This record gives sequence, C-alpha cells and structure tokens, in this order.
Amino acid sequence: MISALRQFKLIKKQIKKFQVPSVTVVSFRKDPFLVLISCILSLRTKDKTTIEASRKLFQKASTPKKISKLPVSVIEKLIYPAGFYHTKARIILNISKKIVQEYKSKVPGAIDELLKFKGVGRKTANLVLGLGFKIPSICVDTHVHRISNRLGWIKTRIPQQSEESLKKIFPKLYWIKLNTIMVTFGQNICLPVSPWCSRCAVLKFCKRIKVERSR
Repeated sequence: MISALRQFKLIKKQIKKFQVPSVTVVSFRKDPFLVLISCILSLRTKDKTTIEASRKLFQKASTPKKISKLPVSVIEKLIYPAGFYHTKARIILNISKKIVQEYKSKVPGAIDELLKFKGVGRKTANLVLGLGFKIPSICVDTHVHRISNRLGWIKTRIPQQSEESLKKIFPKLYWIKLNTIMVTFGQNICLPVSPWCSRCAVLKFCKRIKVERSR
C-alpha cells in the first residue's frame, strides 16, 4: 500500500484535464477579498453559476468599500441565480461594511478574525487563508471529508476532525493545494453517489469505504 501523499500525487496528475473549482479560478486574481466573496457565493451553488455571479458582481464592485455602498437589492440582482441569493446578498454587504469599518478595508489574515464574520465558517476561513493569503491551511469541504474517509486515509465523523487528521498526514507544502485537487477529483471522478471507480487513478489503493455502487 502506498502512502496517502503518493496517492494524492496520482490524483493531482489525473485531474489536470479538468476545470478547477470556481473559487480557485477567482484566486488567480490574488485578492483575498474576492476569494472571500466568491466562497460565500459558492455555498450550495454550482461552479458555473458561482463564476458567473462573481463576474457580474466584481465588474460592478470589487472592493469592500464599493460593495458596501451598494443597495442589497442591487447585489441580489448581480448574484442571481446563486443559491440563497437573498441571504447571500445581505451577508456580502455586511461583510464588506465590517471590513471597511473595523479592518481598514483589508481582509484579516487570521482564522479567529475571519470567523467573526457572520456567514463565514471554518471551511470558508481556511480557503481564504490558503488561496487568498497563501497561508498553509487545509480547507475541508464535503469533497475533502468524503474522499479522504472513502480512500481510508482517515477515519473521522466531522470536517474539523478531518482537518486535524489530514494535517498529520500531509506536509504543509500540500495543505493549500489539497482542497483544489480533491474538489476537482470529487466533482469529476470520485462522485458522492456512483463514483467512476473504473476511471480512478488510485482504485487499487482505495478502501472504498461506504461505496455501495460504482461505475
């Protein structure tokens, strides 16, 4: 049996032909604020919709100061049809105002500060730290949690347990990359239901935990 790190490298090689997640695309602009807002938009929303909603919003306003001056109704129209767009519009507006008023228009680069924002959980905070600030952090979303347990790398019940367990397995060099790689893998190969095991680069090493049906 090869190590989790070696399996991860095989997965990384396999997913090169696929589109990376929407928030990773936004992170190429190297702005923690844009990463934060696009991550809010991505929650329970398909990547294609997230990218389009992010594009429309950022064309209109791409800084905390500019967004904080928009009426919530305008933000709603710009981010529609992102899931829960009414709620997300209010969250985005409130986050923008808080950043302007309390952080001098700069997104804080510490997880404890990010978690003070309403609507920002540990997953989002870690993604902002990693993709926005390049601070080593592991963002555990549903894909990372599911696949890491399915492969048998870890045995955990909740995402925060997965985060701590994965930190013990992977060197810091790989922490930021982990989410992008595993989400892309989870969206295209290791699907939640009926995964494409026949196409998987690490099938022979996978313990296939809770896999009842596959292709």
